Amino acid sequence: MHRKRNPSAALLLLCLSLLTACGKAGSPPVKGPSAKDLPTYPVDGTFSLPASPTWTRAHRRGRIVVGVKDDQPYLGERDPSSGTYSGFDIEIAKMMAASLGFSVNRIQYKAIASANRETALRNGQIDLYVGTYTINALRKKQVGFAGPYYLAGQSLLVRRGQQGINGPQDLNGRKVCSAAGSSSIQRIQADYPKAVPVTYDSYAVCVDNLLTYQVTAVTTDNTILMGFAAKAPKELKVVGKPFSEEPYGIGVPRNDTALRLALDNAIVAHEKNGDWRKAYDATLGLSGIPAPAPPPVDRY
Repeated sequence: MHRKRNPSAALLLLCLSLLTACGKAGSPPVKGPSAKDLPTYPVDGTFSLPASPTWTRAHRRGRIVVGVKDDQPYLGERDPSSGTYSGFDIEIAKMMAASLGFSVNRIQYKAIASANRETALRNGQIDLYVGTYTINALRKKQVGFAGPYYLAGQSLLVRRGQQGINGPQDLNGRKVCSAAGSSSIQRIQADYPKAVPVTYDSYAVCVDNLLTYQVTAVTTDNTILMGFAAKAPKELKVVGKPFSEEPYGIGVPRNDTALRLALDNAIVAHEKNGDWRKAYDATLGLSGIPAPAPPPVDRY
C-alpha cells in the first residue's frame, strides 16, 4: 500500500539532506554544537615532522587538508547557510591539526564520500581523513590508521512508529539503506543476506528515504544514527543493541609512518589532558549519551 507523505516529514527531510539551504537570515541555526561551548586547542608552534612527506607538503602550502563528512549530525556536519563544519570528528581534526602545528584558520575541510576515502588519500587530495572511518584489515592494506580515538557499533535507525524491528535479524525482505562502500552495508550483505540493501553516497539521503517510506531502516554506526534521531526525535528512533565494533581511526597515506605515529601521540595527549572528553560533551554528548572511555590506541 502506498503511504501518503507527511508534509512535516517532507520539510524535515529537506533540512536533513542538506541538499538545499534550509537556513536564511533570521531563521533558527542548524541544531548541533554551539560554537561558544566548543573547547580550543593550543597550537604547537614548534612542531616539525620532516620525516613525513604529507606533513612537509602541508607545511609548505601553509594549510592542512582534512577529509571529513558533511552530513552527520554531531559528528561531521556542514551548516548550509554559513559553511561552518561542526561535530566530534571535526573537533578531533582540530586537535590533530593543533598538535601538528596548524591553527584552525589553517585547516581546509574537504567533504569526501565513504567510497572515495582511500582514493583521496592515495592521490594526495587530502592529508588526513577524520570521518567515522572504521579501522579494519582490508583498509589497512590501502591506507594507514592512527588511533582508534572512538569505539562505535553498528545499529539500526527506523521510523518512530515502526514495530517489529529490534535488530538485523528482523530485516528479511525489507529494504535497509547505508552509504556506498561502508563496512555497514557490507556486513548486512554478508551476515543478513535476506535483507534488501540500498546504497547512496550519503547517510542523509538514506534518512530522506526512510522518512518517505522508501526504505524500512538505515544502518550504520550508532553514533551517526543517534545524531539523526536527536535532530528528529518525533520521527526517528534507534533500535536494538549494537551488533559490531567499529573502531574509528584517522586515515593517512599508507606509507607515511611518521605522520601516523605522530597522530597516535596526539590522540593520547588530548585524551589525557581532557580535550577529548570536552569535545565529546560539546558534540556527541548533546545526544544524551554520556561519554564512554576512549579505546586504547593501537600502535603498529
